[in-house]
This record gives sequence, structure tokens and C-alpha cells, in this order.
Amino acid sequence: MTVRRSISYTAIAAALLAGASLVLAQAPAPAPAPSPSAAAAGPVTFNTATGQRIKVTLVAGGLAHPYSVAFPDEHTILVSEQTGRLRVIRDGVLLPTPAWETPPVPAGSTGNVNDNLHFIALHPGFAQNHLVYLSYQKHGPRGSTMALGRGTLTGDTLTNFKELFVAEAWDKSGANPGQIMFLRDGTILMTVGDRDGLCCNGSEDTSQRMRAQTLDNDFGKILRLRDDGSIPPDNPFVGRQGALPEIYTYGNRNVYGLAYHPVTGELWESEIGPLGGDEINILFPGHNYGWPLASPGRNYTGTKIPWTHEGMDDPRMFWVPSISPSGLIFYTGDKFKGWKNNAFLGALNGKALWRVAFDMPKPQQNEQRETLLTTFDDRIRDVQQGPDGNLYVATEKTSGGRAANGTLLRIEPAP
Repeated sequence: MTVRRSISYTAIAAALLAGASLVLAQAPAPAPAPSPSAAAAGPVTFNTATGQRIKVTLVAGGLAHPYSVAFPDEHTILVSEQTGRLRVIRDGVLLPTPAWETPPVPAGSTGNVNDNLHFIALHPGFAQNHLVYLSYQKHGPRGSTMALGRGTLTGDTLTNFKELFVAEAWDKSGANPGQIMFLRDGTILMTVGDRDGLCCNGSEDTSQRMRAQTLDNDFGKILRLRDDGSIPPDNPFVGRQGALPEIYTYGNRNVYGLAYHPVTGELWESEIGPLGGDEINILFPGHNYGWPLASPGRNYTGTKIPWTHEGMDDPRMFWVPSISPSGLIFYTGDKFKGWKNNAFLGALNGKALWRVAFDMPKPQQNEQRETLLTTFDDRIRDVQQGPDGNLYVATEKTSGGRAANGTLLRIEPAP
């Protein structure tokens, strides 16, 4: 297996020092702004590091932990609520009736029963077949696991929903992202968390997180499936004894973002690390991304983790301290000055929208990082580029529960 050694020890040390300050070449701090829920009274404007002024407008409020955003057409926005409802925004109006709801949690289920619906992906042939794919938590006596299903969007309703695949990752605690994205060959990726319930309680027990390094389960993996939920015959571990054939990559902790780089065509992902060490990786089928044997971060007890490990891929970039990256996109439009081909990431604990510009000309830093929307003090769950070329951001005030205080915001150029 070819291993991509992208960061040397010297480079990691330099990046760690740079990462301690978090933001490179950031614009001057904007004046205090109202919270997004107050933005209904009128748009809020900000300056940015590229000289582009932006206007932030509330599209919809009253959302219960909006997790993912998709655009079936220029008039329609789909938003998944973590509590289990697929919502429709039509011509700027949030419809009161959900398009679909996750099935009731079975009696006797254990774990977080409020954690239900996660990510949305539209089939590449959506214009013809109207198929919408959803990742969701499947609950039962063993806890929950990540599942993939699809239905047909008929008007404002998702019909004929069918479960396609259930991951072998049942547990009663631990994060489980479920990010889904169609690849250019028509297959679909789905991310599964390491489900480490011992990470944050002072334990040095690594038994749960080590499941990400074994191929007989789906913990800490990225899976690749056909659009009907079956296994592609060219997956990297098909036919290997003791390995599940759906596995595409392994050693991934909690992957919340997937995106193609618009220039190189590489497949990038954003991943939440432990105590520090949030990562962006470039994915290659069959590769091992290190968790929990290698990470720029530390265990939650404060003990060190080796930064690199032979035979495992290093991250393309990382953050110390953590920002808890969520959705990831590359902006490909022309509406914003200096933003084309820049990466945008949501930050959960970091409570910001991050913009990262790569390959900057000298004398600038090679990678320019800027935080946006920091004064809103909101967790950014997803960021997407709309058909109109603007950015759309899903936010929540807190993690967990059923509070309907989430929003969908639109970011567009301001004069």
C-alpha cells in the first residue's frame, strides 16, 4: 500500500506552533453583532480578510438541531433536523409539515434516543429520479448504529422510503457522524464514528477506539456503497479474510465533512480529533488514517499520542486547539472576492465558520485561515453552496436535546 507522508516531524512542529494561534491573516475583529435568531430584524454585515464585505440573513429559524442542507432546485431547500424530521423550505418559507420523519424509536432502545436524522445527499440523477438519500441512527437494545436509506421526493413529501444499509457499529454511546456523499463514479460514501464512550471520562482504556484499526467492524471507518446499498466489487478489502467488504478507509475518528477539491480532483475529509488534533485528510481507498495510534492531538486525560505512525497517512492540515470541524465544502462560485476554490468548514465547539485559502502567493502565508460569524456564538453544523452562488449555514445553540433554536443562514456579498 502506498502511504502518503504529507507532514514531516519538523513540519508538524511548525504547524503546531502556528495552530496555537488558530487564525492566520484574519481580518480585524468586527463589531459585536446580534445572534442569528435576532437577524430576522434585518441582515448583519461583516468585513473579511479579502476585502469582501458579506451580508448574513436569516432564512429560517425554529429548527431543532439542523444537521445537513441540500438543494433539490433553486426554489427548494431540504434541512435535516437531528431529532428526526426532514424539513422543506420553499421560496424562503419553512413549511410546517415535515417531508419525512424517522420511525419511532423501538421500545427498549438504549443510548441517545434524540439522535436520529443526520445527513442528506441527492442522487446524481436527482433531476430524473428525485431520489434523496438520508443517514440516520437505527436504534435497538444494543444502542444505535448508522444506517442509510433513500426515498423519492414527490412535491413536499419524501415517499417510498427504504432502508438500504445498516453499519456494523452498534453501541450505546460515542459520536456517529454519518456524513454521506456521492462519488463521481456514482457510488456513495458514508462515515461511521469510532463510538468511543470512554474518551472523555478520564479513562485510558483504548479498547473501544482501537476498533477503528480492525477491519472486522465498521467503527471508525468510511464505507463505500452502490446507490442501492450493495457492495461495489472494487472496494479495497473485498475478498480479504476477516475484513468487511464495505470498508473504504479506516483509522478515521469522527468524519463530518467530505468534498472534492475543485482543482486537483482529490477527495478531502474533515475529522474531529481528540483533545486537539482536528484534521483535514486526503482520502485514498484502503488507506489507514492513524486513529487512535497516531494523532496531532492528545488523549482526553492529557497523555500524548504519537504524531505519526509507519504505514499510516498524515493529515493534510490540522488544528490545535480543537475547533470540532463539521461540514466541509470548496467554494466554486464567483460571487465573493478572493474566495474561489477556498475551503469552508463549520466549527462546533469552535463556534465559527472557517475559510481556508491554499497556495497563497508570497509573501502571504501558504495557507490563510480566517474565522467568520464568531460573534453569533453558534455551533456551525453544515455549510453548503447554494444554486444562487451564495453560502448557506446551518447553526445550533447547543449540542443535544430537542430545543428548536437552530437556524439556516444565507451569506452573500454586501456593497
